[in-house]
Amino acid sequence: MLNLTTNKERPDGITVIAILIIIGGIFLITGGISLMGLGAVLSMTSENIIQSNDTSGDLTQLASLGTIPLAIGAVLLILGIAYLVVSYGLLKAKAWAWVITIIVTIIGLIIQIISAIIAGSITSSVLYGLVSHIVGIFISGVIIYYMFRPNVKAYYRK
Repeated sequence: MLNLTTNKERPDGITVIAILIIIGGIFLITGGISLMGLGAVLSMTSENIIQSNDTSGDLTQLASLGTIPLAIGAVLLILGIAYLVVSYGLLKAKAWAWVITIIVTIIGLIIQIISAIIAGSITSSVLYGLVSHIVGIFISGVIIYYMFRPNVKAYYRK
């Protein structure tokens, strides 16, 4: 494929990474909207229960039950939109998208390693923790390596 803005050919791996980010963004948006809907339903249901019963301390705590999925859903929705913006930037050879991809992938790699250690400590086997997270750690490592390849870096230089 030829990118008309820089007149350089887009590396194939960038297309694959951008497609994976688009898929992730779609899942995040779908999950975010679903959680926001669940939060709204829980809030309305808990308000109806409170109005139909005598208001006591236990029932007023029930009213806040919908705020947690609502807040998490809003964060997921924003992240999903950000994923779509970054994938657009990757496909259009925007330098900011290259930087964001590196930063987010490194953060994800660190989170995966910490999760592996935590999973290993829970099961008393660090090896189990690493094996259970090896695919994510491997993919993050490959993305970081690929993004620093000379042809990929050259594609994002203007």
